[in-house]
Formats: sequence, C-alpha cells, structure tokens
Amino acid sequence: MNARTEAHLSALSPAAALTALRETSPLVQCITNSVVTNYTANALLAVGAAPAMSDIPGEAGLFAGVADGVLVNLGTPTAEQREAAREAVRAGTPWVLDPVAVGVLPVRTALAAELLEHRPAIIRGNASEILALAGGGGGGRGVDATDGTDAAAGAARSLALSTGGVVAVSGPVDLVTDGERVVRVHGGDALLTRVTGGGCSLGAVMAALVGVCAPFEAAVAASVLYAVASERAAARAEGPGTFGVALLDALDAVAAAPAELDARVADVLAIR
Repeated sequence: MNARTEAHLSALSPAAALTALRETSPLVQCITNSVVTNYTANALLAVGAAPAMSDIPGEAGLFAGVADGVLVNLGTPTAEQREAAREAVRAGTPWVLDPVAVGVLPVRTALAAELLEHRPAIIRGNASEILALAGGGGGGRGVDATDGTDAAAGAARSLALSTGGVVAVSGPVDLVTDGERVVRVHGGDALLTRVTGGGCSLGAVMAALVGVCAPFEAAVAASVLYAVASERAAARAEGPGTFGVALLDALDAVAAAPAELDARVADVLAIR
C-alpha cells in the first residue's frame, strides 16, 4: 500500500468516527419498516446511539428537528409513514435514505424520487435499488438484489453527483462514493443476508454516524463496522438465528473498542 493510500485511510478513520459516536450518543430518528423496527433499535443501542422510532405525522418533523440524524427506510411505506418522511426530510437534519425495493413497486419508487429533492446525506441500498433510483434499472427481486455491486458503480457515482450526497452500495463487497472518491469495503459474512434487518440496521447506523462526522466518513465507518462485526458474529453462530443475536453483541464489542479496527482497516478498505 503506498503512502498516499495510507494517508487517505488515516483520514477516513472509522475508529475515530466510532469513538465520536460512543462519546456523544447521537439521537437517531427512524422512520423505518415495521419488519425491522425492534432489530434496528437494538443495533443502534449496541453501537452507542439513542434510537427513536418516531413516524407519526405531526410529530415526525418536530422530532427530526431535534435529532442528530434521521433514517428514512421505505420498506413498508404506509400512508402515515410517507407523510412522516416528507415532514422529517424538511427539518434540515442530515438524513439517510434506504430505498427498499425501489424500482419494483410504484408507490415507494415515486416517493423515493420525491424525497431525493431534499438531498439525503447518504443513500444506502443494494445494487439493484441504486440502479433503479438512478434511472438505470427496474429494481431487483422484491428486496433482493439481482445486480452486482460493480454493475451499480456508475449509477452510484451519478446519483452522488446529482444529489450532492454519498451513495453506499451494499453487497458482497460494499462500495461507497461521493461522486469523486470511491471506497470498496471487503469482508463481512453472507449470514447478514439471512437475518431480517441486517441491511436496514446498517442504514440506521449510518444515520447515527452522520450525526457526528461527515457523510462519506459515516458511510465508510458503518460499512467497516458491519464487515468486522458480521465476521465475528459468524464465527460464533450456529446459523441465522444465533447470528442475529451474535451480531448485536459484536456491534457492541467493536464499537466499544474501536481501536481494534485500526489493525483491520488496510485489509478491509480499498480506495480506487
């Protein structure tokens, strides 16, 4: 690894981002899908954030105004949640968009396009969702991707440039870009895809981190944290059931001792 790359890795500092998160315990408002509410809240608690699942119209905008970060996840976009999301993104707090199943279903696809006008700090999705959101694909199979991460690299860059935000593409190798810089996060375990809430809680952790550092650093730090924590959890798990619990424990352990990430950063991150 050359000196220039090492300098970039130092500047990204996922360990420093996680230290800041633990020290400040950012308040994270989650407008998220009903399937993953409990798991998402527990993941946020595990990393040291303070979750609030406030998705009631008339309150969502007010709550977003006092939160440090906001997650808008389109997994189950009821009429109330759609209105709550519209309120929340107008508050001016940095927010993360998780465009679940966009491109496949019309209601959430139209809502995602509308919300993009309010410039999310981070967009986190699988490759098929990012392609669809950028206008380059029809979405995946329900919530599952049918495209690889590299197939969405161009769409992710275009989306980042057009929104002014950061795009994080989740997959076997995660890709994070702000339109100019591109980071690939290697590692992680496939059991993440067999636990409801694995990807959704990652978006929530990005919303926590965007309350304490810049969006690019937040997206990278969250992706690195999940790569390392999922590997640790898989080493202890007997299957997806025990993995779900072990992941929460691993998120807590890694976030509580972020300096342990330093030894892994060079192995986990690749900058292109």
